[in-house]
Amino acid sequence: MDALGRRIIVAAFDGWNDAGEAASAAASMLRADVEYDVVHSVDPELYFDYQYTRPQIGLDAEGRRTLTWPEAKLLRPTQRSDDAEIWLLVGVEPARAWQAFAAEFIDVALREDVTGFVALGSMMSDVPHTRPISVFAGSDNEGVRQSLGLERSLYEGPVGILSAIGHASEQVGIPTASLWASVPHYVAGHTPSPKATLALLERLESITGITVPRGDLEAESRQWEASIDAAAADDDEMSDYIRQLEQTRDTWDSPEASGDAIAQEFERYLRRGGGSDGPTKPGRDDPPRR
Repeated sequence: MDALGRRIIVAAFDGWNDAGEAASAAASMLRADVEYDVVHSVDPELYFDYQYTRPQIGLDAEGRRTLTWPEAKLLRPTQRSDDAEIWLLVGVEPARAWQAFAAEFIDVALREDVTGFVALGSMMSDVPHTRPISVFAGSDNEGVRQSLGLERSLYEGPVGILSAIGHASEQVGIPTASLWASVPHYVAGHTPSPKATLALLERLESITGITVPRGDLEAESRQWEASIDAAAADDDEMSDYIRQLEQTRDTWDSPEASGDAIAQEFERYLRRGGGSDGPTKPGRDDPPRR
């Protein structure tokens, strides 16, 4: 568990990297039982497009109108520990100047002797809600892959801010890993997705060795799945589609799955028109980003 060291930044951003709000909810769970101080926050004027990510107006405790601006900040535990620490990098994905944005946080990470970086993300995928949520666990760092049994991504295509920060981290010698949960794409009306959040936290715990709070996620996951079951029960087309996804997932997961089966799935994907994201083997391929 030492591949990422004892002071690990876990990053999750609202936006493109956060299907079903699974990653941002995971970060919120990490904050639930621990007090954090702000180490660094960015100037929103430099990185956010307010027409895309608008400020929010509300009332404070005394009834006065307040504006809350988009933000991104690095948090560290208030109570320092000699054991492994989880620091949090959270906020909204920036609209511009990504290299400068990443550099701000990398500079702070180096100053604070951060030893590892883990990106949490979630993506919409062709997977059934009735099966365990797949989490791709990968790293571009050979030492991390060997130590933690992670995979190397061969994905090529568009990326989000998590990849930009992760790439910058590796360039300055901070080892990285990424965890991506596959959220069923047909459950858009059932957000957030606690089952995906739970899967991310369980995988994070396995690669860091740090106990992660679960809260009510297990019960919420069962309720989430039951609500989708109920919706599918009244929709024959949806039920048929879910059964097809279940068969595909079970084929991928079976010991008998062969290269021929994978090739056939890829051919079916091409016949459907293809795209930059490619066929997704649950829990195996790097996240396709749309």
